[in-house]
Amino acid sequence: MKNLILKELNLNKVEKVHFIGIGGIGISSIARMMLMQGKEVSGSDLNESKITKELKKLGAKVRAGHHERNLNPKTELVVYTIAVPENNPELKKARKLGIKTLTYPETLGLISKNFFTIAISGTHGKTTTAAMTAKILIDAGFEPTVIVGSLLKDAKSNFIAGKGKFFVVEACEYKKSFLNLEPKILAITNIDRDHLDYYKNLKKIQNAFLEFAVKIPKDGFLVCNSSDFKTRSILKSVKCKVLSYNDIKAKFKLNFPGWHNIENAKVAFAIASILKIDEKNIIHSLENYAGTWRRFDFKGKTKKGVLIYDDYAHHPTEVKATLAAFREIYPKKKITVVFQPHLYSRTKLLLNEFAKSFSNADEIVLIPIYAAREEKDETISSEMLKEKINQNRKKVRFFDDFQEASKYLKNISSKNDLIITMGAGDVYKIGEKLVS
Repeated sequence: MKNLILKELNLNKVEKVHFIGIGGIGISSIARMMLMQGKEVSGSDLNESKITKELKKLGAKVRAGHHERNLNPKTELVVYTIAVPENNPELKKARKLGIKTLTYPETLGLISKNFFTIAISGTHGKTTTAAMTAKILIDAGFEPTVIVGSLLKDAKSNFIAGKGKFFVVEACEYKKSFLNLEPKILAITNIDRDHLDYYKNLKKIQNAFLEFAVKIPKDGFLVCNSSDFKTRSILKSVKCKVLSYNDIKAKFKLNFPGWHNIENAKVAFAIASILKIDEKNIIHSLENYAGTWRRFDFKGKTKKGVLIYDDYAHHPTEVKATLAAFREIYPKKKITVVFQPHLYSRTKLLLNEFAKSFSNADEIVLIPIYAAREEKDETISSEMLKEKINQNRKKVRFFDDFQEASKYLKNISSKNDLIITMGAGDVYKIGEKLVS
């Protein structure tokens, strides 16, 4: 039935669309796209956010909380995030009324079929790499359509409507979502252990990326690090051309520190070289890349002169790389990281890795786990992570809520201090409060 819907549905003819989980950074980009196309857009999310407020300004009807009354019976299509449970009242009502329903990845797949799709995948660095790639193509006059998992600072949006044939899109591996896409160029930034609640082990994650890579047509390209053993096993099965980004020798200076950002830039460079963009133009674009929301994001200073940053890092590899980048640029400052673990399953399955990832922080402040799509799991907590970090002789504190954490952080007063809020949840609100 779902395959029939995907085959028959013409998004251009749909006028009324409802989004369940409209505040999500990915699904909101499609809501923006449809608003710009003049469609009637409605949606719901658990809480109001910066993203839902922006969508309201653009004309969307957004409600907090999920209830069947949120869904207009005249709606022609319901798009929902894969985090939405099957018993969601709006989803149940849509199916009862016979309204077409598609997941966000399925909708993204429909959109990609009309473009020359450049898909950016990988466990880490997808958003930054996609944003860098988009910047290069825009500067080169390619006018791409772009969907990324953050707000681009230049465009102040996670969606850019282009008039050209290219579609730059962030391809998420969770539950094999990226298999809905039809890439002509596929980039794999890296492969690491994550989403273990679904994949269980690294081998299954590698198999998912393999499944994606073999979709590339013979005249397409796979951009990856051919020297990485986690990626190398994929190469023997693809029929397309392979370009290894670790072969890029060009020299450039980014506005952001960290070896991981250099790696991301090399991926974007490789993609641009496939499209025959001049090397000097590529370097100019990369060196003028302004970044995205919640990636090494400077929020301001407190009244006492303490620098406040925010970063989306939520996996041990990302935490370690991000803190190393901060230490690189601020070698003499005292770094306090306020970390909000994201998902019970990730914290539990990668507990030992998390405990070892804070080596470049002078002090760690932990707050409760951000559950997101999961039910509460009493077998794991931030307090348990605190005990693990303590074994590495790091100074770590735990606070039950944002208010208590903020109260403690306000006492940090030296101009030699730097505070980073870190995590994929709403921990950034603490930093915003400290600055305001």
